[in-house]
Amino acid sequence: MNVSTPTASAEKNKLNLTEDWTVVVLGLLIIALSLAGLVIPTPGFGWSKAGDLTGKVFTGSNLAAIAGQFAFTYAVALVGTYLLGKPVRATLLGFPVVFGLTVLALLLAGNKTLKDLNLEAVIFSLSIGLIVGNLFKIPDWLRASLSTELFVKIGLVLLGTTVIFGDILKAGSLGLVQALLVVLSVWYFAYWISRQLKVDDELTMMLASAVSICGVSAAIATSGAIQGDSKKLSYVISLVLITAIPMMLIMPYAAQAMGLSPEVTGAWLGGTIDTTGAVVASGSLAGEEALKISTIVKFSQNVLLGLAAFAISVYWTYSHKTVTGVGGEQVEKPTLGVIWERFPKFVLGFIGASLLFSFVLSPSAIEPVKGSLKSLQGLWFALAFTSIGLETNFADLINQNSRKPLYAFLIAQAFNIGVTLVIAYFLFG
Repeated sequence: MNVSTPTASAEKNKLNLTEDWTVVVLGLLIIALSLAGLVIPTPGFGWSKAGDLTGKVFTGSNLAAIAGQFAFTYAVALVGTYLLGKPVRATLLGFPVVFGLTVLALLLAGNKTLKDLNLEAVIFSLSIGLIVGNLFKIPDWLRASLSTELFVKIGLVLLGTTVIFGDILKAGSLGLVQALLVVLSVWYFAYWISRQLKVDDELTMMLASAVSICGVSAAIATSGAIQGDSKKLSYVISLVLITAIPMMLIMPYAAQAMGLSPEVTGAWLGGTIDTTGAVVASGSLAGEEALKISTIVKFSQNVLLGLAAFAISVYWTYSHKTVTGVGGEQVEKPTLGVIWERFPKFVLGFIGASLLFSFVLSPSAIEPVKGSLKSLQGLWFALAFTSIGLETNFADLINQNSRKPLYAFLIAQAFNIGVTLVIAYFLFG
């Protein structure tokens, strides 16, 4: 199954909305409802021993918060299903199952031991989905309810609320300069090495974006922009999350051994480690100043996500000699109409949300809603990866990906570590 297919993207529903426009409407509706006062409580899933489950997680107030998130996301999923012209009955039956499995993943991710390893919730969602989907026969009504594209793209629109341009600009321009240099150089190298190793086009684009921009979110956005295969997306995200762990633990001590200043250390960590959580954990090991700089640099790279998705979608359209036109005809050269038709509209939602929270809303308006929106964003991503796992045959996931994409990823990551260290040294040293 593809994260987005030309047929699905072009299919119009009764309200004349494409799938991507439906996502933009739903994402911005969630934001509008939050700003209007409908703030969904954020449940806690942190625990270290069995007693914490009853004392912290399974309390009345926390269960009520989980139920609140369920009711809200259930309603949004049903509205999205209706707008897309899909069977509402399947979502009525299937979404509670997907949500239940996702809550189990969030519980595992909340365990202190696993959390210290910085294993993100999406890897548990994907793993649980794969286990259930491969050990049991998935009924048709559950399979029909799996709305991976809808969940992923709603999460990406909400991700825009956390990318605050103002905070980054106030903190200084060096982070943005480094982010631009790193993204351009590492993306091109990752693309080049993938082509040298004859990695297929879709994996090449996802790998290059994941290594150079911001890991999981960049891989998801790129997959949406190029209408990529969800199995390949799962593979790339697994690589990102697995390699982030040793980098997070080793790099702070390597920086100390090389005698790097806290500023250079932070810039190096923020520019190379591919997940925000791992950047924060690694920066904390290196000290307060390193943590501050690493966060600024990572946020600076996140800012480039929307622009990168736009550029990738245009490149992807032009790089194929024959593409599908707006009316379904085959054309040799893409027109502006074709580019607009294939442009991932969720990027507009992402950028719009980021601009709104960066330059329009006051801090007093943002503060009451930012925690809830951040939690919902993570939940939509987790729901998406539970869905991907449920619809993916594990043997296909393993067999489809040879060692070449792994080699390409590791070589590109090594290049990323080296070139980012040089750039960080000259900018922050």
